[in-house]
Amino acid sequence: MVKCKISYQGDLRCELQHESSGAITYTDAPVDNQGKGQSFSPTDMMCCAVGACMETIMGIYAKQEELDLTDLSITVTKHMSANPRRIAMIETDIYVPLPSDTPHREALLNCALSSPAMQSINPAIDVPINWSWLS
Repeated sequence: MVKCKISYQGDLRCELQHESSGAITYTDAPVDNQGKGQSFSPTDMMCCAVGACMETIMGIYAKQEELDLTDLSITVTKHMSANPRRIAMIETDIYVPLPSDTPHREALLNCALSSPAMQSINPAIDVPINWSWLS
């Protein structure tokens, strides 16, 4: 179990503290929703968490297989809908520093798709994934 404390700082800004590590980060409402856009919005954090979770699960697999995934990167692009205001799509681009014919290809695809964050996304959110391999 993980506990986090979220404290409203005023002016549409929140402080998020991870209890066990003490790490602190902030969210800010986006400019298009009355905020200053000076940090990640809560929905930005959600989309980033999906990509980070994918990378983490792929990293766990790579560690077990003694596979070097240095320079693996994921770019997420959040698309919002207006009514109701919600995340409509998390466009995901995964850049894998391995050739496309790697014997690990299928396992890495499965790692991303079965990551806990992906499994937790509301089915109404579209998550197209574009894969780019080294060659």
